[in-house]
Amino acid sequence: MAEAMGLRERKKLQTAMRIYRTAVGLFAEKGFDNVSVQEIADAAEVSKMTVFNYFGTKEDLVFSPIEEHFGDLARAVRERPSGETAVDAVRRQFLELVENRDPSVGLHSEPFARQVHRVVRETPVLMERAFLAAQKGTRDLAAALAEETGDLTLATIAAAMLSAARNALIEEHHRRAEAGDSLDDIAAAAPRHAERAFALVEHGLADYARRP
Repeated sequence: MAEAMGLRERKKLQTAMRIYRTAVGLFAEKGFDNVSVQEIADAAEVSKMTVFNYFGTKEDLVFSPIEEHFGDLARAVRERPSGETAVDAVRRQFLELVENRDPSVGLHSEPFARQVHRVVRETPVLMERAFLAAQKGTRDLAAALAEETGDLTLATIAAAMLSAARNALIEEHHRRAEAGDSLDDIAAAAPRHAERAFALVEHGLADYARRP
């Protein structure tokens, strides 16, 4: 029974991944607004109902597999060991994802991950959803910090700064990859850039951009 359930779950995962990749490929080729769910179902060789069984909306066809990563920062803070600061936790998590070449930080050898990013960037409704999901991730981080510090205002400022630093680093990875830089070069430079970015958060803006 356990083996049969395992096989069923694997088949369900394979079907979901086939639908997901088919949808993203069509969105990248024709544009998100120009592709119907029926067209995706036909190309993936499933029914339209099956698509909606796996993905509740057309937008979910892009976001469902990646949306959990918007909560990465809050998880890093909540799961950090005793004695580790919030900045250290977020920086450590980011560098671990870089080391693993995780698509969530713009590092993956497969072009498909960059294709997903391009589809989101070129589609206003998806950009809006990405913005809202990112904002929720920042609020969740602020809530985690406020639980420990008791100061929601400063926690919100800290969360915004940490989120901004991390997002800027990820966008730099995407920008360099699209410009043709190798992922090895991008990953090699990532720790140095991360140290500088999070040091700016850690030490504040007191001496930043002081005019001579």
